[in-house]
Amino acid sequence: MQHRDRFYINGQWEAPSGEERLEVLNPATEGLCASVPRASSEDVEKALSAAQAALPAWAATSAQRRYELLMAAADEMQRRYDELCDVHVTTLGSPIQTTGAIHVDGPIEGMRYYAERAFKMEQTERKEGVVISHEPIGVCSLINPWNYPLSQLIGKLAPALAAGCTVVAKPAEQTPLQDFIMAEIFDSIGLPPGVFNLVTGVGPEIGPVMAGHPYVDMVSFTGSTTAGANVAENAAPGIKRVCQELGGKSPLVITEEADLNAAVRLCVENVMANTGQTCDALTRMLVPRKQLQQAAKLAGEIAKEQIVGDPGDSSTTMGPLVSRRQKDLVVGFIQSGLEDGATLIEGGVEAPEGFSKGYYIRPTIFSDVRNDMKIAREEIFGPVLCIIAYDTLEEAIEIANDTAYGLSSAVYARDVDEALPIARRLKAGQCYIQGAEFSFDAPFGGYKQSGNGREWGDEGLLEYVETKAILGA
Repeated sequence: MQHRDRFYINGQWEAPSGEERLEVLNPATEGLCASVPRASSEDVEKALSAAQAALPAWAATSAQRRYELLMAAADEMQRRYDELCDVHVTTLGSPIQTTGAIHVDGPIEGMRYYAERAFKMEQTERKEGVVISHEPIGVCSLINPWNYPLSQLIGKLAPALAAGCTVVAKPAEQTPLQDFIMAEIFDSIGLPPGVFNLVTGVGPEIGPVMAGHPYVDMVSFTGSTTAGANVAENAAPGIKRVCQELGGKSPLVITEEADLNAAVRLCVENVMANTGQTCDALTRMLVPRKQLQQAAKLAGEIAKEQIVGDPGDSSTTMGPLVSRRQKDLVVGFIQSGLEDGATLIEGGVEAPEGFSKGYYIRPTIFSDVRNDMKIAREEIFGPVLCIIAYDTLEEAIEIANDTAYGLSSAVYARDVDEALPIARRLKAGQCYIQGAEFSFDAPFGGYKQSGNGREWGDEGLLEYVETKAILGA
């Protein structure tokens, strides 16, 4: 049980202005596992004031010094690796056997990735009497989700610090503990006071302050499309930059010439990872109609390989959903699929056998899904895959693009040469072809209602940068 009593503001552990607290539940047991302070607007104001005061000195710090501090933070994250894993197991329900690879290794690498990119801030470009330089945008509010809590924090925080920005971070109420570990790490390595500030609270209560406060120059938000619209609305009067990574309903187009076994396995395992709580999961599998039955059978068999259980058990591959609310939402979507006439291949609304407690759900596969069904239109955020048949490749591309979202996509064809022209026609910020894996060099972000702006890559750094042109130099 962890009870955190203070926020990290201006390099110190500050008592909250009020006495209200947030309880954090273990999704596997439904029991209390932690509690944290519930911030008020007064607490956020204090954190933003600290960030504003620290900005001039931090922005003027050399790239070499910022590099050294970010590398030191990465080293400390590595040293506290087991603790970072443990909090994901406890608060998110992530299986212990995959937590390090999914939730901790990447953030450590990401911190080092942006440490190297701090030097880009000191580079200038000359073009016939014009000098182009870059400056940090300023004070940044970082509002993070619960599904990849450390990865999403570092995806915002590392480029912000590398650029010379100061920040106020707010983790999701369900998964706040990794942010406290990061505050302890920054404190231990000597990050200047006010550069990183941490508050915990309820999004609808303090989010508007973090987005709309006059001290804030930029807001980076990851979460639902509805909440993202509210963040943008609150930021709009101040003409603040807003970077948003929102919902997704990503397609995988499998062509007739593809290795069907490999493609289906890729898709099912992608959707089941992190108990389906992944914004860019490939939740719509598009297959040639004559291969529909074979693909559905394969998908069901692969889904059965998942071992649903206690996330602390080394044999478990799928833990619970993060909360009762999330479980109820996912069960509602599955029920909707049944009512709309989709064919249930595997899973369903019943809890897995043997689980009377915990927010567990069965890996679920639907076939005979039409793209106008609710389960094909809306983000489920659970381990539910929709298999959709198509008759021609043109129809497949049309179905893939027929969505309000555009976060990610994938193509599995005979080879790269066949996949690439299809990938170019999919309206999404990313497209994985032939089973490609995540890369830090690949900018991550979406089209349409999946958001705006990009994380990771050099583009992720530029979100925290103002470009200045000096003429006549």
